[in-house]
Amino acid sequence: MLIEHIDSLREAFRVVKEAHPFKIDAIVILPDHLHTIWTLPDGDHDFSQRWRQIKSAFSREIAKEERISRSRLRKQERGIWQRRFWEHMIRGVDDFNRHVDYIHINPVKYGYVQKVADWPYSSFHQYVRLGILPVDWAGIGLCESGLDLE
Repeated sequence: MLIEHIDSLREAFRVVKEAHPFKIDAIVILPDHLHTIWTLPDGDHDFSQRWRQIKSAFSREIAKEERISRSRLRKQERGIWQRRFWEHMIRGVDDFNRHVDYIHINPVKYGYVQKVADWPYSSFHQYVRLGILPVDWAGIGLCESGLDLE
């Protein structure tokens, strides 16, 4: 569902980033879920508000075609999104690199492609353009430098 409406998803991110700034350090969008690493402004820790607004903006833009459970119907929720998100505070360069690796390898892990470079909905391509990763990267070895993907 997500990649079928990629432009709407990108627009939802853009609108929320404009109102509540954050930097996307890494992202991969798969058909049914996504993974991302964000940096919020100093002193701002409100991931929940941003996710709520992204989900809401995206959900308003797409037709209601997904299967919805009785529980979700009672709560007037769409069936597109998981109810929760997993939040993890990155603790240093090694932790950051491991999470970026995990994000970029996901399309291969789930069998959507055989090479990371073949998946178009990923920040991997920006890492390649910036010279951080080689185009034939296979899941090991991010550089030690900091990143600015905006």
